[in-house]
Amino acid sequence: MKRPGPLLTLLAGLVFAVFLLVLNATTGTKNASNPYRQASPGVSVSATAPTVSTSPSPSLPPSPSPSRSAVPDGDYAGRTDDDTSAVAVSLRGGRAIAYFCDGHDKESWLKGDVEADGTMKLTGGNGDELDGTLQDHKLIRGTAAVGGQRYAFTADRAVKPSGLYRATATVRGAKIDGGWIVLPGGKQVGVVERDGTPSAAPEIDPETGAVTIDGQKIVARPVTP
Repeated sequence: MKRPGPLLTLLAGLVFAVFLLVLNATTGTKNASNPYRQASPGVSVSATAPTVSTSPSPSLPPSPSPSRSAVPDGDYAGRTDDDTSAVAVSLRGGRAIAYFCDGHDKESWLKGDVEADGTMKLTGGNGDELDGTLQDHKLIRGTAAVGGQRYAFTADRAVKPSGLYRATATVRGAKIDGGWIVLPGGKQVGVVERDGTPSAAPEIDPETGAVTIDGQKIVARPVTP
């Protein structure tokens, strides 16, 4: 049998080489157009398992806690059990401010929260304290520790113009800070400090709050927390 010549063998080799080039180009194009095909052999792409959302188990709403604001607003004024001093307390929005004075030279301003059960613990300067309980929205009973002494007191519900008043001003170059308690029935107890020196307060007009100190008229206003 006659063997093929060199020219024929070379032509067959060229045809086979062209076939391989076309095959490789076609395979590369398919791989490039397929984003999920990996070039590294033996490595497979696994789809991420879908996340299954579950609704939380229904829970009971938290039990409402008593609110301080449930304590009704109001003003209370009265005297200590030994009848030496007066106490006034003003309640607004679960907060309280109180004034204790003897009408001469002892006084104290105190403030704090009122709990939902009507109890209160108010604090002031120099370690002064007032502990009281609102009873039936009609009166406050408690004790006040002022100036190193403790006093029991009862403060009844006060209707304006009874209540608590305060004035700050400058009169003839002196700084004035005065507090007044107008008791149910109209009696007044108060202390005025002139540059820090206390003395008995002159009477105010509870309807307007007007008061004259050292010949100058100023205005005392109702006090609320």
